[in-house]
Amino acid sequence: MSLKTVFENPKLTLVQIINMSVGFFGIQFGWDLQRANMGRIYENLGANPDQVPLLFLAAPLTGLLVQPIIGYLSDRTWHPKWGRRRPYFMVGAIVSSIALIFMPHSSVLWMAAGLLWILDVFGNIAMEPFRAFVTDKLPDSQVNRGFIMQSMMIGLGGSVASALPWIMNNVFHLTNTAEKGNIPENVKFSFYIGAFFFFAAVLWTVLTTKEYPPQDLDFKEKVQESNKGFGGGAREIFHALRNMPKRMQIVSLVQFFTWPGLFLMWFYYTTAVAVNVFGGKDAADPVYAHGADFGSLTLAYYSVITFLFALVLPKIADALGRKTTHALCLICGAIGLISVAWVHDKNMLYLCMTGVGIAWASILSMPYAMLSGSLPKDKIGIYMGIFNFFIVLPEIIASLGFGWLMRNVLNNDRLLAVQLGGGLMILAAVICYVFIREPKKTDEVLASKLGVEENRSV
Repeated sequence: MSLKTVFENPKLTLVQIINMSVGFFGIQFGWDLQRANMGRIYENLGANPDQVPLLFLAAPLTGLLVQPIIGYLSDRTWHPKWGRRRPYFMVGAIVSSIALIFMPHSSVLWMAAGLLWILDVFGNIAMEPFRAFVTDKLPDSQVNRGFIMQSMMIGLGGSVASALPWIMNNVFHLTNTAEKGNIPENVKFSFYIGAFFFFAAVLWTVLTTKEYPPQDLDFKEKVQESNKGFGGGAREIFHALRNMPKRMQIVSLVQFFTWPGLFLMWFYYTTAVAVNVFGGKDAADPVYAHGADFGSLTLAYYSVITFLFALVLPKIADALGRKTTHALCLICGAIGLISVAWVHDKNMLYLCMTGVGIAWASILSMPYAMLSGSLPKDKIGIYMGIFNFFIVLPEIIASLGFGWLMRNVLNNDRLLAVQLGGGLMILAAVICYVFIREPKKTDEVLASKLGVEENRSV
């Protein structure tokens, strides 16, 4: 048996944790610009509304393939200057920023779809190693804070990006309309600003954060042994998938039922507000347009709640434990989505989105924190990529199959779709609370034991 080092990561200061998380602000800025505006760009370029969900399939399909591959590669990367994860941050940020600049200059539908695919590929290359980065850098006692700091950055980036077209129109008076085949000026400048923040934020993390060398003394031998081309990498990914730790299996199931609720909200919430709350008829109705705009504004608001709630989430998680905290936050999100059906005053939507913002803060941090200590240290990247299967698979299922459910079961009632998403979140909360087991307290002996177990191969 070969010798392995048991290395306890030193605690980092608050400034150091912020520095290593700033990159996620830029990455989320790019994701939320895409999420909020690609449907509009597609329709401006001639897509029919029923084609838009299929055009969004690039993101989950790309993530399904790219994330485990990048995780596998980053586990086997080490450079004395650039480290393990940071080369992927940098390459992803450069190409994604270029795609953001060119996106609003798309002249035809296929060009926009192609740029979205590039943005998704390299956005995933930048994003996926960030999850492993937290576990690489922080001791178990600070993992909650590391992932929650990422949640804060995601909330901040998402709120600014979602509101940016509105700001460009109402503050800087850039036009928000354009002829068919063109993109409005407020959207164009929003994408330019997004490209800057994506690149600048990731560059900040790359320049201000150092990485630790691989802890496993057999690292070079493992790299040589696994350097068997595409087939060898694919076999190792499938081996890891078949041999997921028990904790990861249950947390993955929680994710599988959580994320459809979010996708259904993103698909149908703004139009449900326009029709069911404001009483609009269709996209040509000014009442409908006003309602949809207001719904988008409340979506930006939940990102603000995510940022603020992330400030107190570490203390709650420390007091109640990770699984209880996550289950309660999911219940808050479920109540927020289900209660939209009983809203008569539009301002009550902010209260509904408060629950969603609380859930979003936890969704972005607690599942990853619950995995901490249960994954082998030399395979964290690949397992984080596999973990994201259970985010993208529900999105693929929702994109391909929910149209049939809407037509044949829900009678195209958008509000029922949003409520169904809330029901799935309740199911995820129950699974989380009942089936996940976690120690009631962690002492130095247990921490040492975890340190040994984290260095074992699967």
